[in-house]
Amino acid sequence: MGVSDLLVLKILGLNCLPIVKNEAPLICFCYVDSVSCYCRVDAGLKTVAGATKFVPGSKLCLQPDINPRAHKVKNPRKERTKIQPPLLPGLPDDLAIACLIRVPRVEHRKLRLVCKRWYRLLAGNFFYSLRKSLGIAEEWVYVVKRDRDGRISWHAFDPTYQLWQPLPPVPGEYSEALGFGCAVLSGCHLYVFGGKDPLRGSLRKVIFYSARTNKWHRAPDMLRKRHFFGSCVINNCLYVAGGECEGIQRTLRSAEVYDPNRNRWSFVADMSTAMVPFIGVVFNGRWFLKGLGAHRQVMSEAYSPETNSWSVVNDGMVGAWRNPSMSLNGQLYALDCRDGCKLRIYDEATDSWKKFIDSKIHLGSSRAVEAAALVPLNGKLCIIRNNMSISLVDVSSPDKHVESNPQLWENISGKLHFKNIFSNLWSTIAGRNGLKSHILHCQVLQA
Repeated sequence: MGVSDLLVLKILGLNCLPIVKNEAPLICFCYVDSVSCYCRVDAGLKTVAGATKFVPGSKLCLQPDINPRAHKVKNPRKERTKIQPPLLPGLPDDLAIACLIRVPRVEHRKLRLVCKRWYRLLAGNFFYSLRKSLGIAEEWVYVVKRDRDGRISWHAFDPTYQLWQPLPPVPGEYSEALGFGCAVLSGCHLYVFGGKDPLRGSLRKVIFYSARTNKWHRAPDMLRKRHFFGSCVINNCLYVAGGECEGIQRTLRSAEVYDPNRNRWSFVADMSTAMVPFIGVVFNGRWFLKGLGAHRQVMSEAYSPETNSWSVVNDGMVGAWRNPSMSLNGQLYALDCRDGCKLRIYDEATDSWKKFIDSKIHLGSSRAVEAAALVPLNGKLCIIRNNMSISLVDVSSPDKHVESNPQLWENISGKLHFKNIFSNLWSTIAGRNGLKSHILHCQVLQA
C-alpha cells in the first residue's frame, strides 16, 4: 500500500495501522468501534498491539462517516415519553394537575421554576382554563402610573394576601408615552395601544401582557395613529374612537375595532363630530363618551355596536356624569367626591343621579388621595387612589348602612392612614407641593 492509498483512507476517515515487514507494507488493518460499525466482519480475528477492535483491510467498514459515539438511532419523542417523570411522584398526572391548579396565584412564579414540565404546564392555556372553569381563578388589580420624572411604571396588587407583586418592565416604546389606551380582553390580556411618543409622535402600535405567561407580546397595529382617545371593550372586542393626531385635521372622528378572534382591526362608523374624550363608560350595551370637540366645546355621544351608529346624547346621565364611573350588574356607579368616599348611582326611571353610599371616613381633597379609577373586583366596586390606597365596596345590599355594617366598605391596601384631621391636613399640604406619581390606568386581570 503506497502513500497515496494511505491518504485516501485518511480522507475517508479511517485510522489505519499498517503492518510492515522489511519496510514494505503487507496489509492494512482499520480499527473501529465495533458497536458503531454495522458492517459484517469475520469472526476469530486477532488483536494488534495498541488496537482494541479491528477488521481486515479486505472487509473495510462500509459506513466510514458514522459517528463512533452513536450507538443507534433514537426517536427523541419516544425516548421523552419513556423517561418523562410524573408531575408529582406517586400520582397520575390528572390528579397532580388537580392539586397544582389549587395553588394560590401568588406562588405560580415559583412553580414555573421547579422543572420544565411544570413550566410548560403553567405557560399554556389548559392550566388557567381549568382554574377559571372551576371558579378558583384569582383577580388582581393592575395599576399603570406615571412617576414625577415622566417614566411609566406598573404594579399588581393581590387582594387575597394584600400584597403588591413584581411585574416585568413596561416595553421601552411605552416607557415615556402620553395619551395611550389600556384595556383587558379575554380576562387575562392587558392591551396597551396608541399614544404619543415624545420623539416619534402619535403611535399605531399595540402590545399586550398575558397574566398567564407573565410576558409582553405584540399585536396588530391600529389602522390610525392617535393619542388621547377613548376606548372600551364590548363582547370581548376592543373599540377606540376620536383622539388627536399630528396633521391638518388634528382632532379625529374615526373609530375602529379589534377582534382578537380574527386578530385584525377594522373601521367602524365615524363619530358625528371630532372629539377628544376625557370620560367613557359602557352601559346597557352602548358606549358613552364625553369630551371636547374641535372648538373645545363639551359634547357627548353614544355608540351602538348592534347598529354600528353614533348618536348625540344630552340626557340627565351625561349631564351630571363624573369620572371615574363603571357599570356592574346592570347598574351605573360613579364617585361623588374627590377621594372617592361617596358613591352615586344612576336611576334610569328619573334620568338622574342619586346618592348611594358614604364611607363616613373621608381622606381629604389633595391630589395624593384623589380617586383615579373605579373597577370591578370579585363582584365588588374597587376604588384606587393616587397614593395606591385601595377600598372595596359591597354594593350587593343597598339597603344596609355602613354604620351598622362596616364590612360594606373595606380598606384592603396598607397605604390608608388618613383618619384624623391632622392627617387630612398633612395630605393636603403634600398635594400642594406636588405629587410624586399619579395613576393613568387601572385594570383587573384574572388567572
